[in-house]
Amino acid sequence: MVGTNTADDAGVYQINETEALVVTTDFFPPIVDDPYQFGQIAAANALSDVYAMGGRPLVALNILCFPYGKLKLNHLTDILRGGQEKVGEAGAVIAGGHTVKDNELKYGLAVTGLVKLDQIKTNGGARPGDKLILTKALGTGIISTAMKNNAAGESTIAAAIASMSQLNRKAGETALQFDCSSITDVTGYGLVGHALEMAEASGVAIRLDSSALPQLPDVLELASKGQLTGGGRDNQNFCEAKTSYETELSESLVSLLHDPQTSGGLLLALSAADTGRLVF
Repeated sequence: MVGTNTADDAGVYQINETEALVVTTDFFPPIVDDPYQFGQIAAANALSDVYAMGGRPLVALNILCFPYGKLKLNHLTDILRGGQEKVGEAGAVIAGGHTVKDNELKYGLAVTGLVKLDQIKTNGGARPGDKLILTKALGTGIISTAMKNNAAGESTIAAAIASMSQLNRKAGETALQFDCSSITDVTGYGLVGHALEMAEASGVAIRLDSSALPQLPDVLELASKGQLTGGGRDNQNFCEAKTSYETELSESLVSLLHDPQTSGGLLLALSAADTGRLVF
């Protein structure tokens, strides 16, 4: 029912007259030093794709590339424990997985979920007149870069880790109770990149209010000091031909708009009448 034609977050395959499977996978190298936190973040990130399609996770498989002999085995245990706890929090189970030797540590999940046919959400459903809601603050890419360069404060790091570890379960389940036309999760292509995918798939234009963007602490200051990702620059270059700015924005704010997010929030498109009832 949903494949690659609309650049959606997961595939959807109908299994009966009322339900479909949601299938997705995601894994990446560590962005934090603590292996348990890394496991939580990677799992939350992978699970998010199911919520972005209007579904609920059922079962997950671990995907792990581990540099045996370079890291302690208890690090592997902590990564898997963090991932398993997030999967449990999502109401799903881990049924196994696969581990390979690799020079670089990587972890994530292959996730299968379930969605009712009348609740499938894609990039392609947004309507003229809809309002947009972003369910998490922006800036995880900038802060992750600052963490690597020892340039981020403890409270800023804590806020970013808490955001990345948070499931999109509540946001996704709540959105289904309203007239929500389209959902995507904001991850590696940044807010503008994922909004552009939604716009193109839906045949609409999207206007973002830069003054209303939720931001993680100190993120614009860090951006102004050059704590930027290469991916963010790539995102900006890719979107440039299809993006315009009605007012002059600071370079830091433009960088935030294109900042690659790890386990970012959901971008919801819903009727203007329902916006005030959903946000509380």
